[in-house]
Amino acid sequence: MTAAGAAPRYLFRLRKPREECGLFGIVNTPDAAAHAALGLHALQHRGQESAGIVSFDGKRFHHERELGLVGDIFGDPAAIARLKGACAIGHVRYSTTGETIKRNIQPLFAELGCGGFAVGHNGNLTNGRALRRELVARGCLFQSTTDTEVIIGLMAASRQPTVVDRLIDALRQVEGAYSLVALTQAGVIGVRDALGVRPLVLGRLGQSHILTSETCALDIIGAEFVRDVEPGEMVVLEGERVRSLSPFPPAARRFCIFEHIYFARPDSVVEGMSVYDARTRIGRELARETHVPADVVIPVPDSGVPAAIGYAAEAKVPFELGIIRNHYVGRTFIEPTDHIRHLGVKLKHNVNRARIAGKRVVLVDDSIVRGTTSTKIVEMVRGAGATQVHMRISSPPTTDSCFYGIDTPERGKLLAAKHTVEEMARLIGVDSLAFISIDGLYRAMGLRARDARKPQFCDACFTGEYPIALTDRDGAEQPQLSLLSESA
Repeated sequence: MTAAGAAPRYLFRLRKPREECGLFGIVNTPDAAAHAALGLHALQHRGQESAGIVSFDGKRFHHERELGLVGDIFGDPAAIARLKGACAIGHVRYSTTGETIKRNIQPLFAELGCGGFAVGHNGNLTNGRALRRELVARGCLFQSTTDTEVIIGLMAASRQPTVVDRLIDALRQVEGAYSLVALTQAGVIGVRDALGVRPLVLGRLGQSHILTSETCALDIIGAEFVRDVEPGEMVVLEGERVRSLSPFPPAARRFCIFEHIYFARPDSVVEGMSVYDARTRIGRELARETHVPADVVIPVPDSGVPAAIGYAAEAKVPFELGIIRNHYVGRTFIEPTDHIRHLGVKLKHNVNRARIAGKRVVLVDDSIVRGTTSTKIVEMVRGAGATQVHMRISSPPTTDSCFYGIDTPERGKLLAAKHTVEEMARLIGVDSLAFISIDGLYRAMGLRARDARKPQFCDACFTGEYPIALTDRDGAEQPQLSLLSESA
């Protein structure tokens, strides 16, 4: 949408897990908001529902928050000009808790007893609803329906003297997966949960320091990567000073493995590993485990490309771009009919018939969630004359929902939760279907195999083994929704 207009209608949505959110914070630069907007552009893949920036000029906080894409909101120079100050934080969002309404757009801001405080959150608090109920009973007021505001409520109720101490006090009460960037009158604070499920990195640009979700956001502004923020670490940026605190008990690292498979941009480095290299290694392992005789390897664009390159190299089968993606069809103001919805995948993808006709095709994709898109793509490939279609998936079957900040459907809507691989193959319409094994995925990450006693990643969407308590789910909490209907 445009920053001032009504929200656009989406002609269709691909049935993939949606990314969580993207964070960016910078201190000690006169163009802080402009740098934040550029960083958010690089992180647009992590959230496309809304974007916001809050800045501080030494006296006042300024904010711009709207539904829509970063370019729609911050492409107007006047919007950046209104965001004065040498410190700023930004956020792009997909909603995993709370509705898609303007009150939920982050960064959220509040005036606390210790001063102004803005915060952006990537992840999900698994006891957020229980905490909200307790805070409401104590008289706390909430303006949004997102779990992020629970952190502000806990800080408001805290008796600690400083904003850093209040944030620590609040985070010691929450459960879940999170990376945060916060803006205070003194600077920017970044923090990761104790297991390090969600990513956060530290960068430097001259005398400025940056906190952001991925290194690609550093690249766009010419900043250098310094290091990952460690699990359970709090980093405080004040002027040229960087303070590191460790306020939480140490825990075994459980980084989200789906960041390597799908969510992070392939040109990013996460947890010391090139995402592109990780995906090509996954493709190689997938070929070693599941290859069948074929004439061509074709990726489902764009996320399947690196794995397909690795697969083709290992299998010694030609790699071809047999499906071409149209990058300019994601948004429309047309009211979709059922017929137009059905054509959605054809608008987004078109087959390259010359590379498919008369050939045995291996299609490589990163995941199957509901199976809707896979079915339509297989139909397209068969319609282009493929003699056989074999689908290979660079992740294990997605059998369980994510409760840590990734917008996956409820378990009953996940295809792999209800069907065997053979049944899924028949439903999708392929000659064969195979997924990388969980041990194969870990081997691609440079490990011998998954340690069932102490898994090295969070892989709950494949195994159902959740490393963080699911208080809200287990307590049968109902989703916290607004009592008022609100439009953009």
